[in-house]
This record gives sequence, C-alpha cells and structure tokens, in this order.
Amino acid sequence: MSKASKIVAISVSALALTTIAGWPLYVSPKVDEPQSADAVVVLGGAHDGREEVGLELVRRGYAPRIIFSNPYSDNDKKMQSICNGSFDFPVDCFVPSPSTTEGEGLEIERLARLNGWTTVIAVTFVPHISRARFIISQCYSGELLMVASRPDLSIGTWAYNYVYQTAGYLRNLRAGCADSRFSAAR
Repeated sequence: MSKASKIVAISVSALALTTIAGWPLYVSPKVDEPQSADAVVVLGGAHDGREEVGLELVRRGYAPRIIFSNPYSDNDKKMQSICNGSFDFPVDCFVPSPSTTEGEGLEIERLARLNGWTTVIAVTFVPHISRARFIISQCYSGELLMVASRPDLSIGTWAYNYVYQTAGYLRNLRAGCADSRFSAAR
C-alpha cells in the first residue's frame, strides 16, 4: 500500500469513526416529549424554526409563557417582531451573559428562582440538543425538557456542527456553571 493510499484509508476511517461517534449526539439526540411546564425558553442560534416551535408549544398549552434568548444585534428583524410583538400570552426576551449556552442556562436558573419555576422546556435545533442539555443542566436545578426544531441541513452544515458542537462540549467539560451562585445542585 502506498503512502497516499494509507493516508486516504486513515482519513476515511477517521471520518467514519467521527460520524458514528457523533451520530447519537448531533443527528439523533434524545429529544423529550413536551409536557406541562412553567415556561418555554427558546435558545439563541440560527433562525431555523426554533422560534416557531417554541411559540407553538405555548399555543398548544404546554406552558403559559415563553422566553426568548436574544443574543442577536439590535436590528435583527425576526427578534424585533417577537420581542416587540403582541401575543395572547406573556413573551419576554433576554440577552444572555455571557452570550453562550451557559449564559442562557444561568438566566434560566435566575428566572426559575425568581418565579418559582420547577420545569422548563428549552427549544433549540437538533445538533445542539445534547450539548445544550449538558450545559443547561449544570446551571438549572429544575426539570429540563429539550425539544428540537428540525430544519433541513446541508452536509456542510452537519459537518460544521459536528466540529462546533464538539468544541462546545470541550469548552464546558469543567463541573458546574461559571457563576457558582447558580450552579445546579445535583
């Protein structure tokens, strides 16, 4: 076997192993069935349908209110229409600090303590579900249900998310939240 053939074989094997290892985390993660909750929280990220999924959960009666993470610029038209919109139920928006999933987890815990919430439905998209559950569970001490939007993603977007979500896991391997006041007692 030539050196080039070995490199190709190793590369193909590494790609196959990465795909197999990441499949249950990024492609087919554990997604919860919605049930009664105190609030729906829509996590920031691409406008990939997660906002509509969150709004539909409240319309269907799973929670009386919805909270949107709004890490976007002030001129984001979608978030302006949601955060300044008129709905038949309470809609609030917050800017996470830091502007990460961990910042969202910190705010979920803060709001839960302030409002006496015990159960929250968090909405994000499929590749982010497992990592979001991992991170938010370190910050939020209540019951966390994860629900996903399911946009059509290109192969390139899937590949990017394998790398991005894996890097996000590595950044958050330490135990607990950055802000120890809100680290979940588990």
